[in-house]
Amino acid sequence: MPVNSFENYPLTWKPNKALLKFPIYISLAELLEQDILSGRLPPKTKLPPQRELADFLDVNLSTITRAFKLCETKGLIYAAVGSGTYVSPNAALPNPDIQEIAEYIDLGLIKPYYQFNSIVADTTRTILQGPKSDKLFEFSFTLGTTYHKQVAQKWLTNFQITVAMEDIILTSGTQNALAIALLSLFRSGDKIATDSYTYSNFITLAKQLNIQLIPIEDDEQGMLPEELEKQSKLHDIKGIYLMPSCTNPTGVTMPLERRKDISKIIRNQNMILIEDDTYGFIIDDKVSPMAALIPAHTIYLHGISKSLSAGLRIAYLVFPHGFQKTFLNTANNINLKIPLLNAEIASELIESGAAREIINKKCMLSEERNRLYADYFPERNHSNPYSFFQWLPLPIGCNGYNFEVQAKNHGVKVLCSDRFAVGNTAQFSAIRIATCSPRTMVELESGLKIIQTLIKENQAVIQKDEFII
Repeated sequence: MPVNSFENYPLTWKPNKALLKFPIYISLAELLEQDILSGRLPPKTKLPPQRELADFLDVNLSTITRAFKLCETKGLIYAAVGSGTYVSPNAALPNPDIQEIAEYIDLGLIKPYYQFNSIVADTTRTILQGPKSDKLFEFSFTLGTTYHKQVAQKWLTNFQITVAMEDIILTSGTQNALAIALLSLFRSGDKIATDSYTYSNFITLAKQLNIQLIPIEDDEQGMLPEELEKQSKLHDIKGIYLMPSCTNPTGVTMPLERRKDISKIIRNQNMILIEDDTYGFIIDDKVSPMAALIPAHTIYLHGISKSLSAGLRIAYLVFPHGFQKTFLNTANNINLKIPLLNAEIASELIESGAAREIINKKCMLSEERNRLYADYFPERNHSNPYSFFQWLPLPIGCNGYNFEVQAKNHGVKVLCSDRFAVGNTAQFSAIRIATCSPRTMVELESGLKIIQTLIKENQAVIQKDEFII
């Protein structure tokens, strides 16, 4: 190792070389991230020039460049042309749930990369400083302005949805859109087909409205067409709820041929499909949404809480033209008025290109985190590299709720499969791991290590015909 002339140089950031491991650029990015989030590097701190840092660490300049790029993607640092690289102003702001974070590594709730909320906050400040900001707080335009619908119409074309503007309404998030859809088209006692494991808030909503959910057996490609057809003959099924882009919680992405097979049955049985495309932004755009295959039978929901910001409660609801009057009446009665400020923020993010920037950054982080997950559970990794969560089956004989409690007792929150099971049809025990939720890769890896250890311990005990409580 050559003598380093920068050993005693007054750098604003001196990472501990002893902590670096291969690949160096990832390890260096993690150290920088830790120092920023811990507050050791305050906001607006100017980082050392890349050449000086490379010389100090005895690494190639490209290593520093790649490490900085990773942190820039995460919104931790930014480059000012002609000036240098700085710590972002909002990078170290504490999460509102700081006490919870201090106690647990949260891999349960999906917290879709809160670090990018600073982009949304900047856009919000710009809007509120504009000359027409006061109009956003008036009691008018109950379901969005013409401008908001025009932006929605253009944005949806990115997901192969072509629709007339009058057949779009804005809602206060996807859950609000689901409530409007169910109240518009279904009555107490009606039956809706779903995956065996599906979105837990949809299960709760259907229960509150006394709508019966019929679980349909599935495989690694999603709902089985033959089982849907079989159950539709046994029950008077009026509708079907699917998340074909990425089923929550299993992460299954339904391929095009399976979508076509399911669509054919829906058309033949004259059912109504509620297609929840919350995760449409992570799927290959060559795969058509089911709404594009059977538009006359589909209610299409496109929320932006996962793609842009969890706190931005806006979703786009698309319906067949013949349902227009029914949906408008229901939406107006339920909402009276959607938050126009949220609609304006969403529209500005889309129009400015910031929405695409946020999505690209989130997908890049997801790819990185899913690679780490695959290191610990290589046989249980999603085919979609951009998924925000993973579905991990537990050893046969391991109780899901018990494992959830075990994990929490060891400082990690996960959600067991029982929370997502439709009725009493749980096929096996599993846990959903929200890889997007930890603030850092280090925190995620710590959580994965704990889960891996607990699974091994449970396997050992089960082999001895015992159970860990």
